[in-house]
This record gives sequence, structure tokens and C-alpha cells, in this order.
Amino acid sequence: MIDKGEARKLAFAARKAAFAAGQGQAGEILADFLADHRGRALAGYMAMRTEIDPLAAMLAHQGPVCVPVIIAAGQALRFREWSPGCRMEMGAFGAEIPAEGAWIEPEVLIVPLVGFDARGYRLGYGGGFYDRTLQGLRAKRATLAVGFAFAAQELPEVPIDQFDQRLDVMVTETGVRRFG
Repeated sequence: MIDKGEARKLAFAARKAAFAAGQGQAGEILADFLADHRGRALAGYMAMRTEIDPLAAMLAHQGPVCVPVIIAAGQALRFREWSPGCRMEMGAFGAEIPAEGAWIEPEVLIVPLVGFDARGYRLGYGGGFYDRTLQGLRAKRATLAVGFAFAAQELPEVPIDQFDQRLDVMVTETGVRRFG
């Protein structure tokens, strides 16, 4: 099996090519899937560089929406309330975050990623932020982790360790996959 660094190189290249081709109906597929979770607090994210963009699903969500805020290295994410047109500022690692707003604890998270596999494991950017966050949230209550990526980002197998949290669902421009 390849290591995480090599897997990231492969997945980034696949994502870049897929991004250039366009995201198709991915946002609408994600919004349709999330419709069953109306009223629940949803964490989205502000897409950066070649990430697939969840904005259509965030706009369609009937309930509170928030985005991740990196507090510090080695810590779980916190989530600040987001709404269309709210004032945004640059956060850590170049991600836009709301300049103000309530802190929300999400029940459903749209999780960005670099790569994923058929088992439901994701390859992130290497900071462990989502793994820490999901572990903490899941220790309190059922929390749905919805991976969102281009189908081309699927890897034969994501290298994992004891800290990696599995996704519940993967949404791509080709459809929805649930993991047991």
C-alpha cells in the first residue's frame, strides 16, 4: 500500500483534472440527499482552489448552516454560523470564515477531502482536523459525515491509522454511496 503522501499526490492530480472538467450536478445531488436532514444543523465549507463546491447544497438547506473555523493546530474545528451575504474574512490556511456569528455544533457535516476509498475512509490534508472533530461530535451524539468530492478522487485504498474517522456517505457528481 502507498503512504499518505503519495496517495495525496495522486488524489490532488485527479481532483485538479476533474475540477477542470466541471462539477456537473454534484451540488444538486448533495442538496437532494441533504433534504432528508432539514432542520438539523449543517456544516458546509467554503471551497478553496480545486475543491468541489458545496454552496448549492448549503443555500438549499432548510435549517442552520455553519462553516469550519480552525482554532489551532492539533485541535478540533469549531463552526460559525453562515448565511448568504454574511461578512467573511480570511481564516487559517486561506479558508474564508464568517467574521462574526453564533458558534454552532453541527449534526451533519459536509466533509471536504483529497481522496476517498470504497470503505468510506477519506484522505484529508494531513492536519487531522476533521478526524478530531468527528470523534468528539460522535462521542456526544449521532453525527452524519458526508464526504463530498469528484468521483475521480477515489483511490484503491486510503492508508489509515487509529485516528481516522470513516465517512457515512460519499456524494460525487455520479451519485450517492452509503458505507456500512
